[in-house]
Amino acid sequence: MQPAEPYPNLHRLQQLLDEVRAEDLHLAPQGPAPAAAGCPRAGAVPPVSYMHICETESFSMGVFLLRGGACIPLHDHPGMNGMLKVLYGTLRIACMDALPAAAAPPPPPAPGPCLRALLRSRQHYTPASPPCLLSPHSDNLHQIDAVDGPAAFLDILAPPYDPEHGRDCHYYRLLEGPPAGAEPALPREVWLLETAPAADFWCGGEPYPGPRVCP
Repeated sequence: MQPAEPYPNLHRLQQLLDEVRAEDLHLAPQGPAPAAAGCPRAGAVPPVSYMHICETESFSMGVFLLRGGACIPLHDHPGMNGMLKVLYGTLRIACMDALPAAAAPPPPPAPGPCLRALLRSRQHYTPASPPCLLSPHSDNLHQIDAVDGPAAFLDILAPPYDPEHGRDCHYYRLLEGPPAGAEPALPREVWLLETAPAADFWCGGEPYPGPRVCP
């Protein structure tokens, strides 16, 4: 007897998400808008903006807009599953797995907590690509860069971030750079340093213009 699938509707959800296009959500490829009046950075164009669609105790759904060259720093999703579907533009996504501390060698000297991780992939995603998936144990850490202009993606997390239940977002950076010369082969193990996000990273907010979603 075959064991039951942990998420029997996952494949169907992937299929549905793969069909979503920017025009379905009334989005045009223009990147983030300037921060609204009354905000601490009013008038400034954020590198990233978020359009909230809906959130329940089980999942959250929204759209991230990135201006050309913007980066969402390397971060994690503790105990969470996720799907990311590019709506316009091109994203370069680096995905990593956290490795058990017991199996890791001693970390190099560092000014803060370190995490051993497996850098599994670094790929380009476009609207023609299937959704990028993450789970609690696979590809749970990722960095997202917009290349060749603005980009946007639909983001679904289940369950959503919730610091009170141990699902806070932690940011990291590579503790060591890649070896000199040719791009190193993947996958490869790396050390990550937990850190605050870069000073030039901040996320604005914009109204969602698409159809209403009822959870």
